[in-house]
Amino acid sequence: MMPAHETYDVIVIGAGAGGMTAAAVAAAEGLRVLVIEKTAWIGGTTAWSGGMVWIPANPKMKEAGLSDSVTDAVRYLSSTVPESANSGLRAAFLARGPEAIAYLEANTEVRLQPVKAYPDCYPERLGATPGGRVLEPVVFDGARLGNNFARLRPPLPECTLFGGMMVSRLDIPHLGRIGKSLCSTLRAAQLVSAYAWQRLRSPRGTTLHQGNALAAQLYATLLARRVDILFSADVERLSMRDERVAGVVIRHGARDRLITARRGIVLATGGFSHDASLRKRFFPAGAGLISAATPSATGDGLRLATSAGAALNTDATSAAYWVPASLFRRTDGSRGVFPHMMTDRAKPGVIAVNAAGRRFVNEALSHHEFVLAMLREANGEPDQPFHLICDRQFLRAYGLGRLKPFTRNYRRYVASGELIEAADVAQLAVEIGIKPSVLAATIANYNTGAKEGRDPEFGRGSTIYQRHLGDSAHKPNPCVAPIVRAPFFALRIHPADLGTAIGMTVDAQARVLRKDGTPIAGLYACGNDMASIMNGNYPGPGITLGPALTFGYIAGRHLAEGSVAMALPPRMTTTPV
Repeated sequence: MMPAHETYDVIVIGAGAGGMTAAAVAAAEGLRVLVIEKTAWIGGTTAWSGGMVWIPANPKMKEAGLSDSVTDAVRYLSSTVPESANSGLRAAFLARGPEAIAYLEANTEVRLQPVKAYPDCYPERLGATPGGRVLEPVVFDGARLGNNFARLRPPLPECTLFGGMMVSRLDIPHLGRIGKSLCSTLRAAQLVSAYAWQRLRSPRGTTLHQGNALAAQLYATLLARRVDILFSADVERLSMRDERVAGVVIRHGARDRLITARRGIVLATGGFSHDASLRKRFFPAGAGLISAATPSATGDGLRLATSAGAALNTDATSAAYWVPASLFRRTDGSRGVFPHMMTDRAKPGVIAVNAAGRRFVNEALSHHEFVLAMLREANGEPDQPFHLICDRQFLRAYGLGRLKPFTRNYRRYVASGELIEAADVAQLAVEIGIKPSVLAATIANYNTGAKEGRDPEFGRGSTIYQRHLGDSAHKPNPCVAPIVRAPFFALRIHPADLGTAIGMTVDAQARVLRKDGTPIAGLYACGNDMASIMNGNYPGPGITLGPALTFGYIAGRHLAEGSVAMALPPRMTTTPV
């Protein structure tokens, strides 16, 4: 389907959280908006994510009786993001993030709620909070999208149950207590029966949570605001009038088609996680080529922007945001990437070991810090082996990677080579190429403290953030338990990225800048196309989506508040890619 018009007020390239926010805000302000999406799906990597949105001093905190202030947030960021680079953008984020949330709640379908007990990643730092800065989308009924529900990118199948049932963060513990608690058993039965009813009308469950719910909320807004959406379309180049970006050229059949933008264009194509050349240029050598971002994040926005003279901001502590990931093959032959974010690393009874068979990190740190430790251990060497090690009791209680708790037929994962099983620690070491004496000593050393709930080597479970990721029902330390019950298991993990931190240089209005610091008229960026305001640091859960929503909002408002739409000449030129 081609767009209904040749001219729009605003064109947004990319349909992730940042792009859809910019489109929703511009449309709410009365502008005619077109969204161009290169895939057949709405949602980008957001639809696969946990949907956490980090906004300090947000209005939902106040409603929930939680205290916070911009002053405290400044103190916290001064220690967790110590670099001076992008300080002005962080100030804009802190000032306008709460405003963005209030606007979205009042003018769109977006509905968020504070996670009261989700601490900042470094809770011991000055200005940190024990919860509330993290917002999550409320449950959304995908059936409200009607036939358009088929356009919403499904969540990763490994993160659903029964072939398409999403489960909320609060319901996950109930599933682990089936048969042990009457309340939990009844709740699980309620969830499954609702899902069964939904499957009579839909190819997957329509009760949406996490990032899928956020993407659906934004999509519902675009539909309600009559935003035109063009799927499966590649933007070939930007069109320029003098020094101003004035439109895009898209491929239409055998010819190019020009669509003009009277006010401006927003780039929100998701960064460059899947562009091998850009990864080689900016990523550390030990990072390899594995990404948990959607395959469509191939650097389109960066190439379009630089062709118009945009500057890239490469001043980042880390070029990406990291997560350990395990690899596998799905039944259809496609490669799966499972991000180990919350489900296993911090739970009691598992450790991570390096190529020598030794622990190298506090397993309950943030996924970003965990991979930074992997990269230090790899010392620039790609494809260094790392493994998670656990026993039978852990596998049954918590699962491992895509293996869910209480998986009965785990041997099919063993047969495929994804999961490694051994009757004793010595044999497990042989299977993963480690000296048996070293792995045995590593586990014995860990077990000595773990029997008492301690981790003298790395202090696992020592902060409220780490304990939040553990198992609150396990005492005395929700993150520590011995590894003693055969058989024993190993799962290989790899450094992977969740999204890129290097991107276009922008100002506080989300306008893309040239190398001399002047804005390129008519060109904006948000999401992972915009350089990270955190400079590759990871101070809190949701620090990619928080800025994405905020600067998407800023871009939409600035476009709406701009001067009268420009008059376009009969002929325009196009810039080469």
